[in-house]
Amino acid sequence: MAGSDWTCSLSAMHEWESPDYEPSLPVSEKSNPLTRDIDRASAKCIVRMLQACDAQMFQEETGATYQRLLSERVVETVVEVAKRVQLVLKDPQDSLVVLSGCGTSGRMAFLITSAFNRALRELNQSSVYSYIIAGGDRALLSSQEAPEDDPKLGMLSLKKVCEGKKRVLFIGISCGLSAPFVAGQLDFCLQHPEVYTPVLVGFNPAHQARDEPMPGCTFTFRSVVQRMQELAKSQKAFLINPAVGPEAISGSSRMKGGSATKILLEVVLSAAHAATFTNTPVTHKGILQHMRAYEKTLDKTYAQTEGITALLEAAGQSLLCGRRVCYMGWGSLALLGLIDASECIPTFGADYEDVRGFVSGGYRELNNNEGPLISLGPDFCIGHEDFLHLVLPSLNDHDIVLLVYTHSDDVSEVVELARRVREKMSNLHAVYHRVDGDTAAAVPQENINNLCLSSLKITWPSPASESLLHMQWELSTKLLLNAVSTGAHVLKGKIYQNHMIDVQVTNSKLYCRAKRLLRKLSGCPESQCEQALLKAIYKVDELTVDITSCDITTHTRTARNRSKVVPLALVCLLTGCSLVEAESRLEQQPIVREAVEACLT
Repeated sequence: MAGSDWTCSLSAMHEWESPDYEPSLPVSEKSNPLTRDIDRASAKCIVRMLQACDAQMFQEETGATYQRLLSERVVETVVEVAKRVQLVLKDPQDSLVVLSGCGTSGRMAFLITSAFNRALRELNQSSVYSYIIAGGDRALLSSQEAPEDDPKLGMLSLKKVCEGKKRVLFIGISCGLSAPFVAGQLDFCLQHPEVYTPVLVGFNPAHQARDEPMPGCTFTFRSVVQRMQELAKSQKAFLINPAVGPEAISGSSRMKGGSATKILLEVVLSAAHAATFTNTPVTHKGILQHMRAYEKTLDKTYAQTEGITALLEAAGQSLLCGRRVCYMGWGSLALLGLIDASECIPTFGADYEDVRGFVSGGYRELNNNEGPLISLGPDFCIGHEDFLHLVLPSLNDHDIVLLVYTHSDDVSEVVELARRVREKMSNLHAVYHRVDGDTAAAVPQENINNLCLSSLKITWPSPASESLLHMQWELSTKLLLNAVSTGAHVLKGKIYQNHMIDVQVTNSKLYCRAKRLLRKLSGCPESQCEQALLKAIYKVDELTVDITSCDITTHTRTARNRSKVVPLALVCLLTGCSLVEAESRLEQQPIVREAVEACLT
């Protein structure tokens, strides 16, 4: 096990940048040298590893290998895109700014458009921002991986949102430059330049964009990127694609991918708002300053390593004994709890009950396009009242409840909820943000401290800008919750080395990732790995022509109803045993990492 003396060497921070490091993989899919042994690390080491990975977002450009978040060219493009947003804000009639993505990218699009439309309403301006998420609003709260693979669906959803508009700035987010849904939208923009200006946000260099054919299309994501690069020369299209380093858990773009998306787009929109409503011109210096504020957010958050470690350990203990982690949030921080919880299902093969988020005000606070989704079932009941009636009665001291709020929320409401929870169970914790010197909520906070086993306080200096402070609180909360849920699943044995061993194989990206993972961990040829994967998906020991002649879409549709597909395939590859034997091995040793290790020794 990596002891508490884990230190991050400078060479490990930069090792991934070498052209010889995992050369066949794009940056977003590489494994991070910093976290090679995260599966054997103590809780404290896990937090320090995640901190080192997050710090890579702000590394300076070294040599010419990759452009970075703070690189000259990236900042220049951010300036130009902010000026395009400013044009829409100055003349909003028949104009729209659309943010679109799949999974985490779509959830960030939702979070950011909500915040900036709210800012416009407060200024008595009309809303100009719209979001699109593959799979519709249910994808805000649950894993909807299949629509990601449909470029036509992407195009149609964009067309629908922009009906009647004469000028649209379209910002497509795809961390790996890979999502067919977004490629379809970008292609549509390129075909209608009289209305659409496309912007692509992602975290791989252009030559690493995905080049596989897409269903019903003559183009690939890479060919779309190449067309955009050509148009970028005359500023008819824009690419913002710095490298932020491999994810702590390979391919888990909910982490740095989501954080860097949030940083870039908030910097763009904040600069445009300042230029439009306070006559502050968009400048290179101003953009850099704002980015540096987010870097300080990272430092301030991880200064709380001990508190985060304790929460991570408590959440890990709950998951290990088959119990639950519940986030109870207020305001936009609650949305980050919802988002973090929804991502655990596809990332770790978690059950939807394992990690859940609840929002004060429920759907009224969410204010999503499609309104309340309660009719879709109990998974979509997200209000605090829903928690009190549907979840709290079944909790005990092995479950953990985490209160997430700021001192600008109604803290007396937090006290009331804490009291209700404490009547039923004692494993209650709080994370809150406050401004230095603000004592207005001191008395209710004291009550919360007495009710909770731990209270993690993050104190911020008095802000120059209220809106920037709020965005920093959000990023800080995202980093903290990502660390808690990722670390808890590592402790539960859901990670092998630094790979998502129990990933759900529900779209083409995840199918390809599963094949690569099997090949890397088993050392077997790719064809043999794909056969093992298909046997696990279809639950057969011999593949028929009917199965092998199906396309990936059919495979991933079938895999949706299966669990432990990758672990089963890996056990079969490592031991040569039948599927039934592999299932019994995994039943005997439910900790996936341990089962795999037993086969390897």
